[in-house]
Amino acid sequence: MAFDLNVSIRKVQGSSASRRLRREGKVPGIVYGAGKPATMIEMSHKDIYFSLKKEAFHSAVINLNIDGNKEQALLRDYQVHAYKPKVHHVDFQRIDPTHELHTKVPLHFVNAEVSPGIKVKGGILNQLATEVEVKCLAKDLPEFIQVDLANLDIGQAIHLQDLKLPAGVKAFTHTDENIALVNIVAPNGASVAEETAEVATETKE
Repeated sequence: MAFDLNVSIRKVQGSSASRRLRREGKVPGIVYGAGKPATMIEMSHKDIYFSLKKEAFHSAVINLNIDGNKEQALLRDYQVHAYKPKVHHVDFQRIDPTHELHTKVPLHFVNAEVSPGIKVKGGILNQLATEVEVKCLAKDLPEFIQVDLANLDIGQAIHLQDLKLPAGVKAFTHTDENIALVNIVAPNGASVAEETAEVATETKE
């Protein structure tokens, strides 16, 4: 999934200029990477505010329309007001469509309610990760990765290498460990600790 966002080149820089932009209902930002000079940009606060509320926007390819020039980018960082619903600054990283990109993709856990560990034995779902890092070309970047829990029983876990990934997508960790993403533990406190420790041990083996 890709998003379109209209932005303009920001001609004036500095903190006072940024404050003025925000009073005008705009947000300052920057686009960098892909061996090109950084470009200072500005965008509608309304557009970026509601885009940031969509989960997919945080891991999707974003088609930036910069005063009529098209560039593909990923959202890399953003700053918001401490308590007001206001976005202060947004960072985008350009994409080279011919090179693999490294980014994080959210996990969507499904069928927990029918898994034997929960439905039959009353176990507790223990989500150990909410996203994974992937490598792929921009055209292959998934909106999310689905994790099917339909067959998961108490004491069992789904690990990184168990994921069913779309074509062209590879999941990885910086430690190369086959980390556990989710497990089901027994409903009483003592057993929960034992089951979690057991899964952690299996992950390291």
